[in-house]
Amino acid sequence: MKKITVFLSDDHAVFREGLRLLLEATDDIEVVGEAENGHRTVAETKRLRPDVVLMDIAMPALNGIEAARRIAREVPDTRVLILSSYSGDEYVQQAMAAGAAGYLMKETAAKDLLRAVREAGKGKAFFSPPIVARLLQKLRNGTPQSMGRPALTSRQTEVVQLIAEGHSSKEMARLLAVSIKTIEKHRQTVMNKLDIHEIATLTRYAVSTGIVESNPYAQPASHSLKLSPGYKQIGPPAVEVSHFIWPERPVANSAMVPARLPQIRRAKSQL
Repeated sequence: MKKITVFLSDDHAVFREGLRLLLEATDDIEVVGEAENGHRTVAETKRLRPDVVLMDIAMPALNGIEAARRIAREVPDTRVLILSSYSGDEYVQQAMAAGAAGYLMKETAAKDLLRAVREAGKGKAFFSPPIVARLLQKLRNGTPQSMGRPALTSRQTEVVQLIAEGHSSKEMARLLAVSIKTIEKHRQTVMNKLDIHEIATLTRYAVSTGIVESNPYAQPASHSLKLSPGYKQIGPPAVEVSHFIWPERPVANSAMVPARLPQIRRAKSQL
């Protein structure tokens, strides 16, 4: 029997390890690779051609929505499943527009994950039941879709992410292989389109729409962390590496003291 090949994309190494343990405990799923950011995920997906990519939204350099869009365009046979702590309608709609085959909430993924991967492996879509119920209710009620802000292009979203992560124009030009003048033009175009004229406000926009995380550098310290409220253990306790903690909700690790980006810190204080 041919196994479903899966690629893992999340910027938290411990979370990826927990996913790998859960998936590889089955007979029909094989994890063929993993990455910590969107750029590497797209490159490795093109190289490995997995059946399914499990991907978080908020990742450094290139977020999951934009990475999903590129994969859908460049590797159409690979199905992308978004696995995120963000579950708002706007995120789900963005993922669907980017070509994702499904959307899983991290707090319910433990019971839905295997089914979602198998459905995606068959070319079908899968969404966490709470998301489906909410969207169906909106359809029944005839709730109009919010117009929101104008949509950004893939490159414009990438520039917004890099600005919010604190990169200078010179650094962004090097990362995107364009001139500084091109970066400045993108920045001005984005600000005009969104009617935003301050970097702090643009950063708040990036945080509120999931382009970046509000605490992108909060990482679990190690596999040996003690279980705390809101977490549950996966795997047999006899194996050290199986002491993986699965968050029921996003929790920053107080054991780490991240050097938070000043723009994001200011943005959080004003949200």
